[in-house]
Amino acid sequence: MSVTEIQNMSNPERLRTMEALWEAICHESEEPQSPSWHQEILASRNQSLVAGKANFVSIEEARKRL
Repeated sequence: MSVTEIQNMSNPERLRTMEALWEAICHESEEPQSPSWHQEILASRNQSLVAGKANFVSIEEARKRL
């Protein structure tokens, strides 16, 4: 499936396709590997948390920012 085909889908069609893909991935015996940069970001965020420098916002504030 190409990007153009996906762009031509309606939102409900895209969501159904995404759900089908997610369902297929979840039932594979091997877990997908996270990209290396993901571990680096998690480690950085954990360091900020441990150092007391992490900033948190409420779910309401996060929704406003979106």
